[in-house]
Amino acid sequence: MFRKHPLWGFVLGLVMAAGLVLAGLGTAARAASPKKFKIYLSLSYSGNAWQSEAANIVKALAATPPYDKLVDLKEVISGTDVQAQISAYESMIADGANGIISFPISSSGLDKAIRRGCKAGVLIWVYDGMVTEPCAYSVSYLPSGFGENTAQYLVNLLHGKGNIFLSRGVAGNMVDKRHYDGAMSVFKKYPGIHIVAEYYGMWDDQTTQLETAKALAAHPDVDGIWAQAGEDGALKAVLASGRQKLPKLTGENSNGFRLALANPAYQARGFNGVSSGSPPASAGVAFKLMMEQLVKGRKLPFHNILYPLPWVPANQVKICTGSTFENGCNAFPEGKVPDSFVDEVFNPTLVPELSIASALEGKPTPGATIQPLPPNSYFKQSPNVPGIDCNHCQAPADPYPLTKVTPFNSGT
Repeated sequence: MFRKHPLWGFVLGLVMAAGLVLAGLGTAARAASPKKFKIYLSLSYSGNAWQSEAANIVKALAATPPYDKLVDLKEVISGTDVQAQISAYESMIADGANGIISFPISSSGLDKAIRRGCKAGVLIWVYDGMVTEPCAYSVSYLPSGFGENTAQYLVNLLHGKGNIFLSRGVAGNMVDKRHYDGAMSVFKKYPGIHIVAEYYGMWDDQTTQLETAKALAAHPDVDGIWAQAGEDGALKAVLASGRQKLPKLTGENSNGFRLALANPAYQARGFNGVSSGSPPASAGVAFKLMMEQLVKGRKLPFHNILYPLPWVPANQVKICTGSTFENGCNAFPEGKVPDSFVDEVFNPTLVPELSIASALEGKPTPGATIQPLPPNSYFKQSPNVPGIDCNHCQAPADPYPLTKVTPFNSGT
């Protein structure tokens, strides 16, 4: 029969005391550990340079101190079907998401799912596109007038006359619709402008190049191309056609396009245009605002934040010597980044943490830490865009104002 040693009680007491101390240390360590927020990155359309860069920006910021200790980030790509993204949202909500940051495929089709998320305490932010459910937040350049301003710029370059192509984005998406509606508000004023081809380039360089090549085969006498993202593909199709005279081209922010605008040899062949359009940086701003709400309790005075419209005409392209935008530069030399690289990833005021590697690979910038955003007074509220960022609301008296250019026939 087992007999207790006289010191057994003393030893047992030491063991129990040590266990209590260790347990207490474990509890203290858990208490000292920062809370991790479960954040979902929800993409609808993906596969082009813009979408990859915007998603990579969020990933890079989530991996930048101190967010690297605060964020459990999961990415879900649902494709261009509205129901698929609705199902994705519902799964994220059921999984206990603290926040969802998303490129939305539809402005109104996601409303019910978003409303359920808000009621469950999920913070929902969208970037670039917008939604009509008022409980969601957005950072978007969409109401800043890409469509109408670039259309007017093209009309001015053509002096109000010529055959043009319209290279659109993804059919049914609110971004494409807003751009197109804005552009058509201008083109319809000029009977000398003839739209001879209209196609969807899916905001992708390769698809746009293919579709532009088809249009060129049918209409080789084109004078101008109004393009959404994928404009570098449109340019490559024109160059591959072998024509000497180059059409005017307005497009978005690819590095290859900006270099082409500044190319003297192309300019001698009549090439001209403006680089504008969607900044992937809006995804980073939306993510940082979401985190400041979750971590710091930031309260915003409005839900829809307007990101300013980038605007770089051919005569304002300036090639950078380093790896970021500084001293007024806005494009990188050939070979520094792919032609499809969307230059508007940098904003030194809002997302100074980002680098080329952040945009291309989703990697945090070595040595960078998350910097606070400016106060609420810095941000501007988006105007109402019925059916895109609000329902049962009144649009401004002029829904498509020109803010970057004036009509050529007004003396400019």
